[in-house]
Amino acid sequence: MGDPEWWQNAVIYQLYVRSFADSDGDGVGDISGIVSRLDYLSWLGVDAIWCTPVTASSNHDHGYDVTHYRAIEPSLGTMEDFDRLIAEAESRGIRVLLDLVPNHTSIDHPWFTSPRTRRSYYVWADRPNNWVSSLHIPAWSYDEAEGSYYLHSYLPQQPDLNWWNDDVRAEFDDILAFWFDKGVAGFRIDACYVILKDRQLRDNPVARKGDHMWDLNRGQRPVHSAHQPEVHDVLRRWRAVADRYDPPRLLMGATWVPEPVDLVAYYGKGDELQLPQYFQFLFSDFDADALRSCAETWLETLGPGDTPVWLASNHDLSRFPTRWCDGDDRKTRLALAMLLTLPGACVLFQGDEIGMEDTVVPVARLRDSAPWPRDASRTPMPWQRGHLGGFTTGEPWLPLGDTERNVADQMADPDSVLNETRRLIALKKRLTGPYRPLPAEDDHWRYRRGAVAVDLDFAGSAVCIDG
Repeated sequence: MGDPEWWQNAVIYQLYVRSFADSDGDGVGDISGIVSRLDYLSWLGVDAIWCTPVTASSNHDHGYDVTHYRAIEPSLGTMEDFDRLIAEAESRGIRVLLDLVPNHTSIDHPWFTSPRTRRSYYVWADRPNNWVSSLHIPAWSYDEAEGSYYLHSYLPQQPDLNWWNDDVRAEFDDILAFWFDKGVAGFRIDACYVILKDRQLRDNPVARKGDHMWDLNRGQRPVHSAHQPEVHDVLRRWRAVADRYDPPRLLMGATWVPEPVDLVAYYGKGDELQLPQYFQFLFSDFDADALRSCAETWLETLGPGDTPVWLASNHDLSRFPTRWCDGDDRKTRLALAMLLTLPGACVLFQGDEIGMEDTVVPVARLRDSAPWPRDASRTPMPWQRGHLGGFTTGEPWLPLGDTERNVADQMADPDSVLNETRRLIALKKRLTGPYRPLPAEDDHWRYRRGAVAVDLDFAGSAVCIDG
């Protein structure tokens, strides 16, 4: 697995670890559960798995509130389990990517509880400004012991780190190196666009008509709370760490950046992220003209050598078989054909390959604190039919959805969505050449990749691949 640019045409499979496979019957997916399903992932043909956080956590946000960056969360396993995952994945030609959460820690992290680092490692203000968190609540909470307010761009239990502090930057140099030394092939970097804030903590301007919907929903434009120019200094620093390894490690960013011209800056001059995620595509309407325009705008914005990465589902948003496809397998097949024939890398979220839909979770079973229903896309993977779906032998931490769509049945059916996905992944590895648009009638999106012509018929929910 020494190809230094393996990611350029890769299929990366995102695992929501708590919901992928449970090995010990406690109802929570774990690292050993992943190991038990590696043969399936190898059969499917993916190049890498991206695991949601496996580091120690208070689990206010299920791993995205870290209490120890160099330790495994006990409910998910041990460091020995993780080492086995790396070895077993490597033996199958599968790379392992981890989630890195650099914007904030848990409120229970020793950096926040220790007097030595509490003030200098985090962002404090005697008087809060007007910033709002991703939950659309004030982004500041008062700390009685300090007599001051700390910043949290997300939950109040997730205080933001002070990235103007060189000690924080040095800590993360060591954290990256620790996991790279263990054989981790790279990181998906959570909220990397927001880690630097305006040093003066100035108020954000109010959102106005015509602003992006993300800003309108928040009620303000994050001029001072995100997208600071100095974030690129940090990304270059991380890339320098990643490039010390042979092969170089991958940095993929969760980059919620509205405008393509701003997003492309996250590649730097080939010295920042290799794969900034393009969320505008995910939010596009499921329409030939809308998706074609969105994709072509991004491809035309990219610089020489920049690689796009396409995704349509993740653990924070509605699954595309529900959001785009209304549960219609024909539409799901069309969406998968699009994702897997466009040039560049592709991220599939666990269950995309079987057309897994969002699950309606009863209010009493909700586990997430966000104001939008993220639990709906995080429910356990259905490996087979039945109440527990082959996910666990205990009570699942979130309820399973409809197990009529499941891995076992679809593996046995050569015409299933799963087997179609497997064929498309195999096709992707044979595709060469850049994207070339082709003339198309209404409701069709046609393009060429080398000798292969792709015709996506959005009116008939049909796909024709020729070549």
